[in-house]
Amino acid sequence: MSTSALALVGDIGGTNARFALVDLSAPGIELRDSKSLANADFASLQHAIEHYLAGVSAQPRRAALAVACPVGSDEIRLTNRAWSFSQRELQATLGLSELRMLNDFGAVAWAIPALQADDLVTLHGTFETPLQGPISVLGPGTGLGVALLVGSPQCGWQVVETEGGHVGFAPIGDEERAISAWLTAQHGRTSTERLLCGKGLSEIDAVLRSAGAETSLEMPPLRDPADVVQTALEGHDIPARQALARFCAVLGSVAGDCALIHGARSVVIAGGIMPRFIPFLRSSAFRERFLAKGRMAALLESVPIHVITHPHPGLLGAACALRATES
Repeated sequence: MSTSALALVGDIGGTNARFALVDLSAPGIELRDSKSLANADFASLQHAIEHYLAGVSAQPRRAALAVACPVGSDEIRLTNRAWSFSQRELQATLGLSELRMLNDFGAVAWAIPALQADDLVTLHGTFETPLQGPISVLGPGTGLGVALLVGSPQCGWQVVETEGGHVGFAPIGDEERAISAWLTAQHGRTSTERLLCGKGLSEIDAVLRSAGAETSLEMPPLRDPADVVQTALEGHDIPARQALARFCAVLGSVAGDCALIHGARSVVIAGGIMPRFIPFLRSSAFRERFLAKGRMAALLESVPIHVITHPHPGLLGAACALRATES
């Protein structure tokens, strides 16, 4: 690996911080020495980075970090983790000649043109290459990320970073209204992110398991979202299956809204939780709710939907964004 071209890439979510090294002089992007660290084990992002670099015995001069929050100012404050820092101070402390900050789903969007066919599963429609923008990118994790990829292979790509996960939730039907009422009582407002994230799945499950939860101000017991998914897929836990089915239906509604807002020619769904239940998602009400847009249903019929299965799209995208600054 060329020392001068060595770069650090990071994908910093609310729960985990993932890092890798890349050689920007290589013809393709290869993620090396990738590692995931639990955020709870570190007092700050700086400490997590220093721990990672010490473990790989590297001192890169350039870095691109994708973080789960807006990145429009020097002061960065993660939305779902009590970490904050100054970009300038972090760059100086780490001895970097270049530090590029991206929104986490902006990084996922940057990764899409670099994905191979086996890095995606087509949920509906067909996978056509080369991809053409606009492409809506969204997905649940610790929060709900939303980004827009515009351009083409011929003209180049640009990413529009957004905080679309924080728009207001629009419930459909009595069950969703009950869930929304309970979440609003807890948080004062219900955004789509409140449902479409790991904790949101747990809270949907809790509401559906708790008699009268829509009027109760006490927190029902929450199950781990991975446990909800696992028991739902096993098929014996009816509330878990109902919760995952509702989660998929709401995701379909939100994906359809994003496609209309962005004028998307494709929709790409990411998030570490999604590859775990693609068959369930395919057979759920996701597609029905994606198309349930009245007079615009026919327009959305032609929009293909893909799920990213690449293990580290945020790291790949951070590397792509860093390489794009060279061109």
